[in-house]
Amino acid sequence: MKFEIVETLSLPGHPAKPNEDSFAAGPEAAAVLDGATPVAEPLLPGRSDAAWLSQFGARRLLSHIKNGDTPRLALRHALADAEHSFNGLVRRKALHRYELPFASMIFAVPEERGLGLLWYGDCAALVQHPDGTVEVIGAALELRSGEAGAAARYLRETGLPPAGALDRAEALTMFRESRAKANTPGNNWLFGVEPAASEHAAHTRLTAAAGTLVLLCTDGFLALASDYARYEAHSLIAAAAKNGLAALGAELRAAEEGDSEGRKFPRFKKSDDATAVLLRLA
Repeated sequence: MKFEIVETLSLPGHPAKPNEDSFAAGPEAAAVLDGATPVAEPLLPGRSDAAWLSQFGARRLLSHIKNGDTPRLALRHALADAEHSFNGLVRRKALHRYELPFASMIFAVPEERGLGLLWYGDCAALVQHPDGTVEVIGAALELRSGEAGAAARYLRETGLPPAGALDRAEALTMFRESRAKANTPGNNWLFGVEPAASEHAAHTRLTAAAGTLVLLCTDGFLALASDYARYEAHSLIAAAAKNGLAALGAELRAAEEGDSEGRKFPRFKKSDDATAVLLRLA
């Protein structure tokens, strides 16, 4: 089978800041990457190492699939490409692990009887079968719940609005300590500049028929279900098919504006980058 691209959407969280989400999609595969918000000065030329990584990674994943790689091998080769390019572009070596770029990822490849998926972090796939049943692939809902809990604790303990905490020095230390654990034994693995991470991507295969809808998205888009309770997973993909991704993007931004400090819906950003790719198996 192959993918038909129904619609795509990628919105920056702030108009004056780089969009650190990226996607690539074609008949052979589709990938959505969410660059982890930088917690240090860039090591590469440009405004955001995270944006570079997500854009580079999405392109290379599809390129390697087109060249005949299996999904896991395409991932390993894309990570090796990222390592090589990063080392060639970097202006100085990282002094701390939290300076390195990382990204969440959802990577889907059609197969003869369905599709295969690989993922890191809090990107997700919603899969709606022709009979209406919906499967949620990835750990995004659980991870979003954990982050909301951390933001709620921050609000209780400091009295400060959690949205915008990244701009406060005392909170930055907390974020750096968490980031420094990425891709280390016993902790979460992410897309980065280390080929060994390819062995740690979560994966599954789904049996799916022609006509199945697949919504790949970053946590910023999934927040319509995970953070703001506007939808459940099954109704979010149904709304995407019926009303379109642009309408959902407008609804998402309206929900964020209604709670700009993150007090009602605890979170560490007023608005996150939000990316979604709606596909159909054919």
